[in-house]
Amino acid sequence: MITAPARSRRQPIETAATQLVLDVVVPVYNEEADLAPCVRRLHGYLVANLPYRFRITIADNASVDGTAAVAAGLAAELPEVRVVRLDEKGRGRALRHAWLGSPAPVLAYLDVDLSTDLAALPPLVAPLVSGHSDLAIGTRLARQSRVVRGAKREVISRGYNLLLRGTLAASFSDAQCGFKAIRADVARELLPLVQDTGWFFDTELLVLAQNSGMRIHEVPVDWVDDPDSRVDIRATVAADLRGIARLGTALLTGALPLQRLREQLGREPQLLDEQAGHGTLLRQVVRFGLVGVASTLAYLVLFALARPVLGAQGANFAALAVTAVANTAANRRLTFGIRGSADALRHQAQGMLIFVLGLVVTSGSLGLLHALAPDPSRSTELAVLIAANLTATLLRFTLLRSWVFGSTVTVVPGERA
Repeated sequence: MITAPARSRRQPIETAATQLVLDVVVPVYNEEADLAPCVRRLHGYLVANLPYRFRITIADNASVDGTAAVAAGLAAELPEVRVVRLDEKGRGRALRHAWLGSPAPVLAYLDVDLSTDLAALPPLVAPLVSGHSDLAIGTRLARQSRVVRGAKREVISRGYNLLLRGTLAASFSDAQCGFKAIRADVARELLPLVQDTGWFFDTELLVLAQNSGMRIHEVPVDWVDDPDSRVDIRATVAADLRGIARLGTALLTGALPLQRLREQLGREPQLLDEQAGHGTLLRQVVRFGLVGVASTLAYLVLFALARPVLGAQGANFAALAVTAVANTAANRRLTFGIRGSADALRHQAQGMLIFVLGLVVTSGSLGLLHALAPDPSRSTELAVLIAANLTATLLRFTLLRSWVFGSTVTVVPGERA
């Protein structure tokens, strides 16, 4: 068993009266109406509640209205306010520019609409100042959070974070809450690797931090949706999906220097077990069977729901695709005892190849049935699918045990803040 040196704590940040500690960035684009109330409210809160020096940076990324004039007036009025102006749009671009150009050891940002209650700001920053954590994020999905927003945004938010868990093995709960902070020493290492300049910037930064062994602290927040939000949801979703595909490919191919980052900044010891899995074959078979039963039930429910809309083959594909990611993740942890995020993306990719094999088996069975009986009963169709799924399940277990997890070391999870 190999044990890497633990870095459970970083050095605390000096908070003397003369020392600038926190730089809060407010990225804006065409916000001439909301900017002044936001900055004055934020400034008043920080003066009253923050025990160390701060600065507010307005990052104007190519506004074409009166935002620049409002920002300049605020900087002249309030000594703790400064303005940076970019010639190109992009929230991620604005944050990277402002953060990398700041002398503060702790960097934060929040959205100009102040949807997040500012009372969460001190708890967001404190673990970074103390050295406990490397990044901190506000989460709207914790039980302690109080969130007011429409059903559409709630579904999109939860669906997006579930997608991140299934595709990028994300362990953080809320990627897109506009309320985050990072230590400057960590930012200097991670930001040059973040390619996105828009809304996916947050997700990419967090995934890189997680895979580099850094500690992400989560703070439950009170959050009220801004009904005047001008975010183009369709364009943002499309860009996020492209970002997930790009980042997932980079992680799978080893294009990112994660090992170097782990060695330089990683916190937790990586405990590598020489055995590929835990437990005997019998225990693995039992656990795999239980996961398989749950997956099959979920598959049948999804198939029955989708069948009237997508047809037999479309419903089969959709049901298999939805359950495949969850099945691989469950077997990885419960059946084969694999912990942590190491190799999780590779496992999912190999699991998807096995999913294709299962699709061939089940689709082929359906095709053969419809060739022999053009209009089979629903019960006959389900019976054939169950038999085909049992065959696919046997192949899945064999391939998971011998190919996907057969050469995988077990990673014991470290403490998660």
